Amino acid sequence: MTHHPPHQEGFTVQVQPWAEGTVLAPYGELDLDTVAELDAALALALAPPGTVVVVDCAGLDFCDSSGLTVLLRAQARAAANGSRIELARPQPLILRMLELTGATDVFKLRDTVPG
Repeated sequence: MTHHPPHQEGFTVQVQPWAEGTVLAPYGELDLDTVAELDAALALALAPPGTVVVVDCAGLDFCDSSGLTVLLRAQARAAANGSRIELARPQPLILRMLELTGATDVFKLRDTVPG
């Protein structure tokens, strides 16, 4: 059983620019305690119109409904701005959640990360 401390010390988001936009690589557990960090990174990455943000999910150990909600809201903001969010390399557990919630219809899924 995993113990969840009040503040997730192990969660980070790496930011890497690429030709069409930004690659965001969150590491650790994406949940209610950590979504604000990803939300802030998404907002910055989506600031320029017509950009593509690739979220590299390979380092995500866990994502709950609050994490999915942040991604879906960011995708809606992106679409309104001529941008989009793509999800790369989701782990089987994350991919299953995306499939069960219908999010695979909202996001383009990638096998690789640009750059």
